[in-house]
Amino acid sequence: MTTSPLLATTPTPSPSPSFDPDVVTPGPVGFVAIFLLTLVTVLLIIDMVRRIRRVRYRGEARERLEQKEQEPPRD
Repeated sequence: MTTSPLLATTPTPSPSPSFDPDVVTPGPVGFVAIFLLTLVTVLLIIDMVRRIRRVRYRGEARERLEQKEQEPPRD
C-alpha cells in the first residue's frame, strides 16, 4: 500500500516573524479608550440603580397611601 505524496510530506514550520512590541500594544490611546469606556459603564450603572430605587420607593409610598385609604375612619 502506498501513501500519497501529499500526506507523506510534513510542512516545516516557518520561523516566527520578529515584531516590535510597541506596534502591537495599544499604548496610551488604548488605555484612555478603555478607561473612558469603563467610566461611562460605571456611571450608567449608578444611574440605573438610582432610577430603580426611585421606582421602588414610589411603589412603596403608593401602597402605604392605598392602605391608609382602605382603613376605616377613626372617630
